[in-house]
Amino acid sequence: MKVLIAMLAACAGISALAQAPGTLPCAETDKKCASAAALQSPVRKKSFWSGALARPLEQRVGPAPAELVTFITLDNIQSDIPNRPRAPKIADDLLAETKAALGELPPVIKALVEERLAGIYFVSDLGGTGYTDYANGGWFSHDAGFTLLDVDVLAKQTANAWATWKENTPFKADPAFRLEARIEDAAGDNRKNAIQYILLHELGHILSIGKDIHPRWDGPPSSVAGFPFARLSWEFVPAETRYASTFDKQFVLRREVVYYFGARLGGRQMFDAYHQVADTNFPTLYAATHPGDDFAESFASYVHTVMMKRPWEIRLYQDGKLVRTVGSCWEEERCAEKRRILEEILGIKPSETSYQVIRQFQDERLPVESVRYVR
Repeated sequence: MKVLIAMLAACAGISALAQAPGTLPCAETDKKCASAAALQSPVRKKSFWSGALARPLEQRVGPAPAELVTFITLDNIQSDIPNRPRAPKIADDLLAETKAALGELPPVIKALVEERLAGIYFVSDLGGTGYTDYANGGWFSHDAGFTLLDVDVLAKQTANAWATWKENTPFKADPAFRLEARIEDAAGDNRKNAIQYILLHELGHILSIGKDIHPRWDGPPSSVAGFPFARLSWEFVPAETRYASTFDKQFVLRREVVYYFGARLGGRQMFDAYHQVADTNFPTLYAATHPGDDFAESFASYVHTVMMKRPWEIRLYQDGKLVRTVGSCWEEERCAEKRRILEEILGIKPSETSYQVIRQFQDERLPVESVRYVR
C-alpha cells in the first residue's frame, strides 16, 4: 500500500484530471503515472455503474463512456500496448447481434453474472478482441466488473474466421503450415455467434470476481494455495515473482505462447504446441497463458461445447494436407477435475446430462430453432 500511495503522490494532479472524460492525465510514455491514474479512474468504482446495474442484463450493451475510453487507454500505456482506444460509431446490426448473443446464453449463466456484470461496451482500436476488469474497490475488494469489445475486430468476422485469426496469433506466418479453428457448424458460422463465444470468455472473467478461483489479475503474481481451480494447473515462483505451469516440464513451449502481440513461435511449432498441450489439463492453448485466462477459457469452452452442444476443434495442416485435428477435452480424463469444479460453480450435478441442461435452456427462454442439440 505504501508503494501505491507513493506512486499516486508522484503524479501530481492525477485525481482531478482522471475524472475528466476524454482527458489523459499522463504522457503516453509515462507508465508509472498511467498505472496510478488508472487505479483512480471512476470506472473502478461500483457507484459509477449503479445505473447500468439497475437495467435488465441485455440492456447493458452500448458504446463505452468517455471515462471508460480514458481508463483503457491508460491501461494500454502501462501495459506497453501500442493501441489507443477511442469511442466508436456502432452499427445498429452489430448492437442488435451483441444483445442477441447475450440474451441467448443459458439462463444459469445469465443468472450467475446478473449482479456482477456492469455492462458490455464497445471501443475502437482496443488492442485485442475483448477486455474485462474489476469495477469495484480498486486493489482491495471487488464484486463487479465490466467488459469491453473491439468493434474493429468484430465488424466483419464470422465465428470460424474470428477463431482462426485468434488461434493463429501465437505463430509466425509460414506458407507450409496452416491452422484452422472451427467453433460453429456451417449454419451457425456468423458474426453473432463469434460475439457469443467472445462474451463467454469475458463472462468467465466476470464470474471469477470475488470467488476463490484464481488470484486477482490486476496485482503481481501470488500464491495459488487458496484457489482450488488455479492449483490444478499453476504454481507461484516467488524468486521470480511469476506463475509457472505445473506442466512446464512436458509443455516446454508454454512460455512462448503469446496471443495477439508479438508471435514467438514458428509455424512448424504449432504441431509441437498442440501435442504438448494435450499432455496437460488446459482445454485450449490460450488457457495456458495465465491463471485468469485458464478459467475464462475453461468456462467458455465448457459452456460452448457441453451445455450448448457447439463444435470446437483445431485443424492443423502441412503443405495443404490435414495432419491433425484437436477437439474439446471435456470428455477426457485430463480435464475431469476442472469439469468437476466448473459444474460445481454452475450448480450442475454430475448426474445431470447435457441434454437436461440444454432442455432447461430451451424451455425457459428460447425457441427450438435457437438451440443446437447435435454438433
